[in-house]
Amino acid sequence: MGVINTTPDSFSDGGINFESDIAISNGLRMLDDDADILDVGGESTRPGSLPVDIEEELRRTIPVISGICSQKRDALISIDTHRKVVAEAALEAGAIIINDVSGFRDDPELALLARDSGAFLVVMHMLGAPRTMQTEIHYDSFPGDIYTFFQERIVELERIGVAPEKIIIDPGIGFGKTFDQNLILINRLNEFLKLGKPLLMGPSRKAFIGKIIGEPEASKRDTATMAAISMSICRGASIVRAHDVKSTVQVSRVTDAIIREKIEL
Repeated sequence: MGVINTTPDSFSDGGINFESDIAISNGLRMLDDDADILDVGGESTRPGSLPVDIEEELRRTIPVISGICSQKRDALISIDTHRKVVAEAALEAGAIIINDVSGFRDDPELALLARDSGAFLVVMHMLGAPRTMQTEIHYDSFPGDIYTFFQERIVELERIGVAPEKIIIDPGIGFGKTFDQNLILINRLNEFLKLGKPLLMGPSRKAFIGKIIGEPEASKRDTATMAAISMSICRGASIVRAHDVKSTVQVSRVTDAIIREKIEL
């Protein structure tokens, strides 16, 4: 899953995709580099970030999705949003996945839209909100509390009629987790396989990686990110969300080949 942040304040890329034409071009390049999915988001979720209004989120994301889909009709597009209005417009523009950092809790209508449209859902765990998630970190059990969170969300989503095979879960690395907890989350990711849903992991360029290698600049963490990507796959991730698609594809293929002890060429 290639990341396209159409925000001016992204932690990872300094806003390089803020202009729609550039975001479309970069998205097409990611597809050429063999990204399977493109995740388009118009609201920053970095620690301390504040929400944007709906009109601005629509302005940032929908032209990008439309532009990519008009040139690559088979592109698989995910909209990174917690708002029904934005998700609805994105689905109409060609998206087929709704990726909600709130775990489909912020907007009660969003899960119903996913159900009725047949879209896939990425249910992410986040402690609190982006503004506070890294300042008020407390768990009674880790990663047990996150496991319980997913159990409850899966039951609720399936209760309202969401197809079980449409649900993907994302433990939300970096979203309300300490440095040590991020490492634990990757190392114990296989425990979430018992939930019976595909796992998505997005460690790309995160601060815990920068701390390990002593690199304060997010855009210079791609090589180190590949270690976290590979370990996530080894521990059961089905989807990895990354900024450097070309390197991630190569690392994913080699990791898959080793795990399965074969490769189809």
